[in-house]
Amino acid sequence: MISSYAALLATLVFRPSVAPNRNNPRRMWRMPLLLGWTGMRGVVSLAAALAIPLLLKNSGEPFPHRSLILFITFMVILLTLLIQGLTLPHFIKRSKLFEGLDELNEEDAKLKVRNELAVHTLRLLKAKHEQGQYKDTHLQRMIEQWEHKISQPENMKISEETRRNYLELLENQRKFLTGLNKDPSLDEEIIRWQTYQIDLEEERIKLL
Repeated sequence: MISSYAALLATLVFRPSVAPNRNNPRRMWRMPLLLGWTGMRGVVSLAAALAIPLLLKNSGEPFPHRSLILFITFMVILLTLLIQGLTLPHFIKRSKLFEGLDELNEEDAKLKVRNELAVHTLRLLKAKHEQGQYKDTHLQRMIEQWEHKISQPENMKISEETRRNYLELLENQRKFLTGLNKDPSLDEEIIRWQTYQIDLEEERIKLL
């Protein structure tokens, strides 16, 4: 348990940006207690105890208290398995750390992350635009596109039928490029570059 809290404190000092549950102090400080309660199962302890030699190397006498060490080790394993293992559900329930947590399914979680990323991107584009750092003529169009994604987040989620049709379209584009590659006036590297762009788009669609 001490090591669990030590790890938390070390994270807060050296890597505060990755510290878990920083917005929930109660959850942050009680979680190491549960993690510590799950510890000490004794596999390493048992291996160390069994590694103790039967006899002392120099005198050849029996290793002092070897049986007692093995007995204590087995008791530690037994107690941590039975007492800590059987009482862990009770501690989890009493801690109330997981009450009121609405777990998102994978698809909803991905959509939430993409939507929050879109909000961050739009905020960044507008800030750069106001500061005069972005003078690209297409900037306003980019801002409008991201605003549209935020206003209609369902557009960031693609249906299975749409994905299938889009992948079929990309495959037809590949076949068309294969035909263009027969034209001697076109550089083959250009065809390969365009095919690579199609491959990237295909991977992006598969991840949506």
